[in-house]
Amino acid sequence: MPLFRASERSRLEECSSEPIRTPGSIQPHGVLFGFDRESRRVVVVSENAEQFVGMTTEAILGQTAEELMGHEAIPGLVLAAEGANPGDLEIDGRAYDAIVHRDGPMTFVELEPHLPEFSDRAAASATYAAAQRLSHYSDRAVLLEQTGQEFSRLTGFDRVVIYHFHDDGHGEVVAETRIEGLEPYLGLHFPASDIPVQARALYLTKLSRAIVSTVAPPVPLLSSIGPDVDLTHAELRAVSPFHLQFMRNMGQASTVSFSLIYGDRLIGMITCASNTEKRVPFLVRRNLEMLANQVALQLGAAADIAQLQRRTRAQDLRMTLLGKIVASDNIAGALLDGDFTVADVIAADAVAIRLGGELSRTTDAPEADALDVLVTDPGLGVQTSSLTLDRPDLAAVFPGFAGLLEVKLGDNGDYLAFFRREVVQTIDWLGDLAEKNRAETLSPRLSFSAWRQSVTGRSLPWDEAVTAASVIAADVGSALVRREESRLATLAMLDPLTGLANRRALTEHLDRRDGSGGEVALLFIDLDNFKAVNDTFGHEAGDAVIIETGRRLVEHTRSDDRVVRLGGDEFVVMCENSSRAEAEALALRITEAARQPIGEQRYTVTASVGIVTLASNSATSEMLDQADAAMYRAKQNGRNGISF
Repeated sequence: MPLFRASERSRLEECSSEPIRTPGSIQPHGVLFGFDRESRRVVVVSENAEQFVGMTTEAILGQTAEELMGHEAIPGLVLAAEGANPGDLEIDGRAYDAIVHRDGPMTFVELEPHLPEFSDRAAASATYAAAQRLSHYSDRAVLLEQTGQEFSRLTGFDRVVIYHFHDDGHGEVVAETRIEGLEPYLGLHFPASDIPVQARALYLTKLSRAIVSTVAPPVPLLSSIGPDVDLTHAELRAVSPFHLQFMRNMGQASTVSFSLIYGDRLIGMITCASNTEKRVPFLVRRNLEMLANQVALQLGAAADIAQLQRRTRAQDLRMTLLGKIVASDNIAGALLDGDFTVADVIAADAVAIRLGGELSRTTDAPEADALDVLVTDPGLGVQTSSLTLDRPDLAAVFPGFAGLLEVKLGDNGDYLAFFRREVVQTIDWLGDLAEKNRAETLSPRLSFSAWRQSVTGRSLPWDEAVTAASVIAADVGSALVRREESRLATLAMLDPLTGLANRRALTEHLDRRDGSGGEVALLFIDLDNFKAVNDTFGHEAGDAVIIETGRRLVEHTRSDDRVVRLGGDEFVVMCENSSRAEAEALALRITEAARQPIGEQRYTVTASVGIVTLASNSATSEMLDQADAAMYRAKQNGRNGISF
């Protein structure tokens, strides 16, 4: 409701201060007595008591329950107070429904004239049958439609509407049953101030509300305990004058409404309205409360199932995306490129991701210099479907986009951002919300004819995408951690100078062998005159020789041979399933390659190679020691050669 945000907020604030729990009066179709529970004497009475019980209010105040109601009526009233409402009471030959409730130190007794045209048994039977019929519907739309029809049959009112309350507080008519000639309300929306906060709170504790007349003046209460008598649970509690005017403007003479509660939340209401004054007896209202409760449970359960299905589907998509992230060396590419991307998990028109200070973005995303603002934007991220309203500073930077969902990836300025373009929404309201349709700013609307509003500057709401984005951000963070751990683990197995496997990697590989292979050949290589290169030309030259030697070893070995730098100028080549002859041929190639000049300075070294061939299940230390000893025999034999 962006066009009416200021005035709607003002109306909500004004309505929330109205004392609807303590109006100081009741509706005139019944009478109310308030008894002090300790003394059992009347301390509150409605001014219309004389027309019901034939005694003045002055005479009634101070009387005991027995004096006022008669001793024979007390047992029934006690039962009613304990939950068996209503009690039956007869005064001067007139039958009443006696509705009793206790509230702190008070016991209230309300009398509503009995309606002979209603049969309690028939009403209970009809309500039970309706409950049975409705229990078979699982489709939300069908359940709502059938519920409206059942309440219409059970009450006989001209119109039955079922409201759904949206998360922002405003309502929508989601089902309607009406007599011919009435203007349709189905699909129309209404602002939150039509049923303000404190009224909704009442509907969580008082499950129905009957308003019998919109024109009959309320009846004041006489009280010996002060003016603020709490009528929260009273059936006859007087109606807000704002609401009565609201009803008159809608052409309603009477209504009865029922709460739809799921969990601890008011998810909607069922309102039955009549163009003429109608009254539904208490027991029928109580039966309909239970029917409404059943409907609310069915609606809530259906919503939970639908939400679970959406979450399961979203979880499946996130797991697919996570698998792609884990399998890729490029996390940003895994998110943004290919047939399946992060935009398939969270619907967006554009996506940008900053990882390790590197920006990646889809084609339609804002330019890199514009996205820089997200790096320094404070807080934990941005979530809005209206940048213009919520973040005008970012709206100016990201023209063409109305919605932004951004989650931070750590605290170094990295982020994952989703952008949505404007979606023009058309909302049909129950009456023009503009000030011209009100007598005063805070008064009800004068006309309730459908009025259409086009809402611009908004994207589709993010809703459950907020949770999904947080989970994806966590997945990316976990992938980064695992990748770093893997990198460190890999580095621990590599020689930093040559990039070859190191002694630890060789030892672990040998230890993991299960002995199922054939012979293993180990070639232990030591550069003969490497120290002279270091001493003469310096360590940089020595490093160049080591690097080139490693490269030549890889070049002259088989693809599945393992080349290792043990440290210094010592190397090992491990050849699995290799015979003595094959190992000897490889050693000769190595010595020949080693003696070739290296670099522009044409450094020259030679290599001594020790060879050992053993069973694959030989101990690691035994294999290395024997290969080392063979290498020293090669050196003793004049270097630049091989030895077994």
